[in-house]
Amino acid sequence: MEPNFRARMDRRTLLGTAAIIAGGSLVLDNTLSPATAKAPRASKPFSLVSNGLPAQIMVDAEADTAVRHVADRFAEDLARVSGQSAGRPSDTMTARGPLVIIGAIGQSKIIDRLIADRRIMVTDLEGEWEAYRQIVVERPFPGVPRALVVVGSDRRGAVFGTYDLSERMGVSPWHWFADVPVMRRRSVFLTFDGQRDQPKVRYRGFFINDEDPCFSGWAKKKFGGINAKMYAHVFELLLRLKGNYLWPAMWAPKAFNDDDPNNMVLADAMGVVMGTSHHEPLTRAQDEWHRNNEAGVTGGKWDYATNGENLRRFWRGGVERMMSKGDGRGYESLLTVGMRGDGDEAMAEGTATGLLETIVADQRKIIADVTNRPVDQTPQVWALYKEVQDYYDHGMRVPDDVTLLFSDDNWGQIRRLPVDTTPRKGGYGVYYHFDYVGAPRNYKWINTNQIEKIWQQMDLAYQRGARTIWIANVGDIKPMEFPLSFFLRQAWDPEAMTPATLAAYPARWASALFGAGEGERIGDLLTTYGRYAARRKPELIDQDSFPLGPPTGRGPLDGGVFGGLVAEWNALEAQMLDVRRRLAPEQHDAFFQLVEHPISALANLYRLYYAAAWNKRLASSNDPRANAFADQVEASFRRDDELTDRYHSIAGGKWDGMMAQVHMNYVIWNDPVRQAMPSITRVGGDVPEAIRNRPAQFAPPSPPPKGVITIEAAAFSRKRAAAGLEWTAVPHLGRGRGALIALPQGHHATSVSDGICVEYDVDLPEAANTTLQLHLIPSLDVTGGGQLRIGMSIDDRPVQILRAHLEATGGEQDTPAKQRWADAVKNNDMVMQCSLGRLARGRHVFKLWRIDDNVVPQQIVLQTA
Repeated sequence: MEPNFRARMDRRTLLGTAAIIAGGSLVLDNTLSPATAKAPRASKPFSLVSNGLPAQIMVDAEADTAVRHVADRFAEDLARVSGQSAGRPSDTMTARGPLVIIGAIGQSKIIDRLIADRRIMVTDLEGEWEAYRQIVVERPFPGVPRALVVVGSDRRGAVFGTYDLSERMGVSPWHWFADVPVMRRRSVFLTFDGQRDQPKVRYRGFFINDEDPCFSGWAKKKFGGINAKMYAHVFELLLRLKGNYLWPAMWAPKAFNDDDPNNMVLADAMGVVMGTSHHEPLTRAQDEWHRNNEAGVTGGKWDYATNGENLRRFWRGGVERMMSKGDGRGYESLLTVGMRGDGDEAMAEGTATGLLETIVADQRKIIADVTNRPVDQTPQVWALYKEVQDYYDHGMRVPDDVTLLFSDDNWGQIRRLPVDTTPRKGGYGVYYHFDYVGAPRNYKWINTNQIEKIWQQMDLAYQRGARTIWIANVGDIKPMEFPLSFFLRQAWDPEAMTPATLAAYPARWASALFGAGEGERIGDLLTTYGRYAARRKPELIDQDSFPLGPPTGRGPLDGGVFGGLVAEWNALEAQMLDVRRRLAPEQHDAFFQLVEHPISALANLYRLYYAAAWNKRLASSNDPRANAFADQVEASFRRDDELTDRYHSIAGGKWDGMMAQVHMNYVIWNDPVRQAMPSITRVGGDVPEAIRNRPAQFAPPSPPPKGVITIEAAAFSRKRAAAGLEWTAVPHLGRGRGALIALPQGHHATSVSDGICVEYDVDLPEAANTTLQLHLIPSLDVTGGGQLRIGMSIDDRPVQILRAHLEATGGEQDTPAKQRWADAVKNNDMVMQCSLGRLARGRHVFKLWRIDDNVVPQQIVLQTA
């Protein structure tokens, strides 16, 4: 291993929970973790690795398969860190030296013996969901001076407690899925007596979707298909991220349970809870219906009113397959109930509430009959996606044990959340999108998700009681590594993800992957990238997206807003390349996937369309400088291909096909047929050599228009808290430097008389009639009321109430509210405007008043005339 790489990696801090000591050693100390309860220090460290030798690992031979799987993976992790294979004694009599014992209460003779002997206390684990304790036991057996016991309340508790150790000793959850290297260490010590942890959201996971051509093409090349060999890596990634729930790839012609029968067997064996998407009832992939139709097993349309018997038979087969394990419990699944139309469309014209109630009731009869147990003992979910939410809004209800899964608008704004505080047995959840196929345009190519926005929306969901299911549509998994890591970290313990923890997360995540030496800078790169990318999805960008400066004849060119954006991307790419030079060669593949490619690819895309914009303008006046920009367009288009080819060649071609998504020259909502360069025009005439070689030398951008004052919402002068609420600045949220959120979220509406406000001191250079524009991060009224309100006032004048009304849609923008929504999500900006009247010259105090929840100001613009 390259010496400098070792030195740099030896200094790293893992998610704020590890301290490094000299000699290539690592001390794991949970008292440093912000996400877990503090634990007392042990009088003597426990050696996971000592002088290059790893501790032995023991599980019962009869342990659950998920426990045996994680023990095997942990043994591999110890070997990655130490360079030596870990011993695997078959019983306590043959164990020697430090020993790691992994098991679940009631499922391990070794664990149960330690409990009976009062060597470990588990009363606070019994009956809990996925809870675990890590505890050091002195002299548990002859020949074993000390043992680290990972005891789970159930099988996944043991799994998560074990993977927690792996991550903290330097094995990233992304070690396979992003080629993150593992640092070799001579010693790894544990310095605490015990830690207990468990998740606060019950089902946490992701949905592989929109997976053609990238994920599907990659899987076929590497594994021969989307099969159990491939899913073994997906399941492991999910569990290492402390998730437990998966909706599998389902775009036709794919069917998880039918394509490879080992898929569901392996998922259950590893401890993964399988589900199906919002339009695939009772474990049945949509493509199975068409396959069975073709085979003559079922027949007719996907229409319950006319073909209910065939549909019931089809769904019954799905539940029978789930129960085919033969143990009376079946393969662990969360059953989707309800029905949508064939091909992810609406089931019927209008709101077919009565029909859907009948469908759910009949499906529950099938579940009870096949499982031979009360129906409420089989977990079920009803996904309120798109038009299905209309059924809910029109009064349809399902039994109390069915989880209600609310959805966002496919663009990151949650549409509805619980308003009734009455406890519900099945609880509530949220289906959230990092990737989408639909209006106003697909976005599938690259990560454009701000973790700050994810945090705001999911914290809102948690505070309003959506705590049973959190599932994110991640498209191809890659390149969503960063937001997915954050989403599942927040899902594990939403209460620990405070604004301060949110702000620290990028650097901690980067430090765990690349070392503390560059962690802070890489974290800043990720944060800045997220802010820039969130301005507009790349599929929505073209040469007309942003204004250029005013025409300047044959003199220097004014880049305007577009030029300023390109300059920011150029600077970010230069900073990224500087960081890359400081990393060891072993880290370059992971850095390219997680940091370099997204920054370079989007920077290049901006340069391409910027050059196309200048080519279009200059060619329109027959200016020969247009030709130099045509050259730039061609060069940037080639550069895009080069970046894609490089992605497909790194790690020995491991990711070939994963970046095959078309992402240029959209003209409708759906994918272009092929990647195409923007149109360019060449004109006659000579171009001066200096301009041909350096055509992007521009005059400074035009100054802001006279009479415009722009204020970042987070840059307030004062604030007043009341009723337990206060406006809080969240850095980097939105298009600018940050935004405001009234915390804690989830509270009912307040009034101006409650006095929750922020104040801004503003100096006007002269008296003028003044108009205010308040820019908000797009959000929706999750209570179903249809509008969001915020108060605004100037000096001591009466408060004006501003109202935002957006209507989310997946189709045509056929109402003004839907068109406003489409414009808002395109620009990541929702604008409200009002007149302030004539204001005198000098100091004024502008105020924003909290009224409704989920209103997020990001910028204030005052225009005087």
